[in-house]
Amino acid sequence: MSTELPAIVAEHLAAVNAFDTERIVATFAPGAYVNDNRREIWGTDAIRAFMAKEFVGDHVTMEVQEVIDHYGDIIVRARYDGTYDKTNLPEVLVMTSYFAIRDGKITSLTVIFNQPSPY
Repeated sequence: MSTELPAIVAEHLAAVNAFDTERIVATFAPGAYVNDNRREIWGTDAIRAFMAKEFVGDHVTMEVQEVIDHYGDIIVRARYDGTYDKTNLPEVLVMTSYFAIRDGKITSLTVIFNQPSPY
C-alpha cells in the first residue's frame, strides 16, 4: 500500500523542513483548509499565520515513515520534531497527515496524533 509522494506533497514537506512559510503556503489552493489539533484553519491567510507560528516558528521537521495513496487522498505518517512544547507527548512523536489534492494543490490537510486501534 505504500507509494511515492505526489510532487505537491513532497514540495510541502520540503518547505516545512526548510522553515519556509511562503513556500509552504504556495502548496495550498486558495480556499484550502488545515485541521490541526481539532482546529480548523481556513484560507491561505490563516494558513500562513498558522504555519509561520506553529511550524516555522517552532522549527517543526517531518521525517516520512510511511506513505499511502487511499483512493487519491495521500496519507503520510511522519516523525515530528521541533522546539514546540513536548509536555505529555511520546519521546518519538509520529503524526498522520491526510492530504486531499486537486489540480496540483493541497485543498485540505488534516493532522492527527492517532492512537493504536484494538481492531
